[in-house]
Amino acid sequence: MSQVTTRRMPVRRPPRAMREWAWPVAVGSFVTSVYCVYAFWQWTHLSTKSWDLAIFAQFAQRLARFEAPITPIKGIDFNLFGDHFDPLLVVLGPAYALWPHAYTLLVVQAACFGIGAGVITATARRLLGPVIGVLLGVALGFSWGLQYAAEAQFHEIALAIPLLSMALMALIERRWAMVVVAGGLTVFVKEDMGLTIAVLGAVLAWRSRERRHLWLTAWGAGWFLFGNLVWMPLFNSEGQWNRSGKLDVLGTITDPEVMFDRNKVLIVIALILIGAGIALRSPVALLLVPTLAWRFMSTDHSYWGFEWHYNAVLMPIACAALIDGVLLLRASPRAWLRGYSKAAAAVAVAAAAVLMPFLPLHVLVDEWGKPARADDARLVLAAVPEGASVETDTGLINYVVDDHTVLWLGRNNNPPPDCVLVDARFHGGTRATDVLAMAASMHPGIRYVLVHGGDVFQLACRDASASSSDLPAATILGGPLPPSRSWSMS
Repeated sequence: MSQVTTRRMPVRRPPRAMREWAWPVAVGSFVTSVYCVYAFWQWTHLSTKSWDLAIFAQFAQRLARFEAPITPIKGIDFNLFGDHFDPLLVVLGPAYALWPHAYTLLVVQAACFGIGAGVITATARRLLGPVIGVLLGVALGFSWGLQYAAEAQFHEIALAIPLLSMALMALIERRWAMVVVAGGLTVFVKEDMGLTIAVLGAVLAWRSRERRHLWLTAWGAGWFLFGNLVWMPLFNSEGQWNRSGKLDVLGTITDPEVMFDRNKVLIVIALILIGAGIALRSPVALLLVPTLAWRFMSTDHSYWGFEWHYNAVLMPIACAALIDGVLLLRASPRAWLRGYSKAAAAVAVAAAAVLMPFLPLHVLVDEWGKPARADDARLVLAAVPEGASVETDTGLINYVVDDHTVLWLGRNNNPPPDCVLVDARFHGGTRATDVLAMAASMHPGIRYVLVHGGDVFQLACRDASASSSDLPAATILGGPLPPSRSWSMS
């Protein structure tokens, strides 16, 4: 009897490069998706931290139309390039042109955070192992600095997260050309990044033992000076860097109470904890100094704490210093340091996990109900005339910015708008009829009528029967606007 032999077909495995990037892509996609969901939660719950998202939406809108980035929210002739040295923001123009909506900027920011987490994951897996590498990438993606940045909605510093991650991971893996390219681009995110890249150049030169890399230090310092002394004064209507008055170096270092403010101390302690203490062993930790210095030397207390977006760039730096510190201590002559180097990354991941319930993303677990004021918001937004110019506060500023000319409520040099929209929460519980008094006091001689007088939001618009001698604000501020669009609040 003859036997029939069955030949087993060989299993075809994916190419090695594809296998190596599968987990980094998965981590990056997961982080991006979670922040997109969080942005959706913010949008549907009318959560608006400040006017910043609307300002950047106006900026992106102008760039999408190939116009100068004038942002009427900051002033009728305010060029946003005069506020910061951030030319890399031009990438927002094509994104906004594809999907002209303020929410687009939140998606861009989520993608930046996801890319940074993916890059960290790829290097950490190669150097520290597959499991801890993935966990470290996730920890970076959901670190407190990035979560508070997401809570504050879009800011230009989001663009620094992937670039810094690429530069620092390349530094650790001794890929000098990538350090120079990614670091060199980072200076165009914001003026203070020039100082961070100057330090990066010094660390690169020391680690590579090649003095030619000090050109990266010169590059960073040069663009820092150019941004502050040339760029911003050129575009700023006041001809100067309008934040220079917030720095008080002498006053800070001579006042122990200010120098060692509780918030400042807690920030430093938190950075040490997420670096598991081992990050201080790495020269990469020096990159933390420029950002901490300008913030702690400022007279603006909002720079000193955990909230807002100011800690975002510190996260990839602390994570890179941790990875580098682990590698350095593996060669330590002290046995206990070599032993701790095996557990340090796990300690950092555990610290990040412990903090999660206290950070902004926790709302995704327990606060999904529609807010009571959503219905009133939907009604008042539907009542805003198509293409009207609107003077408003933080409440619904993000929801009218895409298809209306938006002004900041109460700015002295605003031209008379077509409508005034207020959120009672920001005006001591304004009664419906009070919006008319507000409009009359800000724009005497222009007659407004009450259009919507809800419990939360009130809208007053120009009386259609009034004299037409006053030019509509939409005309004053740049001509006709695109057709109005309706965006769901639920």
